[in-house]
Amino acid sequence: MLAAGLGTRLRPITETVPKCLVSIRGRPLLAYWLDALLSGGVDRTLINTHYLAEAVRAYIDASCWRDRVDLVHEDELLGTGGTILANREWLGTGPFMVAHADNLTRFDVAGFIAAHANRPAQAEITMMTFATDSPQSCGIVELDGNGVVVGFHEKVENPPGNLANAAVYILEPAVASYLASLGRKVIDLSTEVLPHYIGRITTFHNADYHRDIGTIESLRMAQAEF
Repeated sequence: MLAAGLGTRLRPITETVPKCLVSIRGRPLLAYWLDALLSGGVDRTLINTHYLAEAVRAYIDASCWRDRVDLVHEDELLGTGGTILANREWLGTGPFMVAHADNLTRFDVAGFIAAHANRPAQAEITMMTFATDSPQSCGIVELDGNGVVVGFHEKVENPPGNLANAAVYILEPAVASYLASLGRKVIDLSTEVLPHYIGRITTFHNADYHRDIGTIESLRMAQAEF
């Protein structure tokens, strides 16, 4: 779970509350994630921290899931790919899920895991997708007839459609090996890694609910919708 960001677009709320603990309908975003993942087939979760880290730690310590959650602090933000690389030993030798804790989502966790287990032979990543109401602000994907990503358009003015990358993934260990081959500590998954895997990313569509809580307006919409 990626939870280290500053949440600058949600100020003034995030001046005192880390983005992953912003409340939706009386519960922090992180609570929805932990309930879904740890009751849906995920064994254990690692959460990275940076900004207002003590608040995240205090929340986890008081949580019913605390015995199945590990925290790792980043003094320097490493980017989405850099965090994976830095925690490669913790991730082990099997597939692992990566998700942004500042998104609000509801999906079939077991179904997502099963989709990855039954992925096409060449695929090393399973990406969750959703239909967005603001395609110009998202990473829009193009798929072939088998649901494999053949095109990726990151926040462009006139994207070809509204099928968006939800920034929730299941990755094979080979992806971590590729990160290591780049020879850098700070790596962005969406712009520096996903393009390398075009043709080797299969998809799982979330038709239930998904929204990036990136702005005050998106937070307001989520409070009304969820």
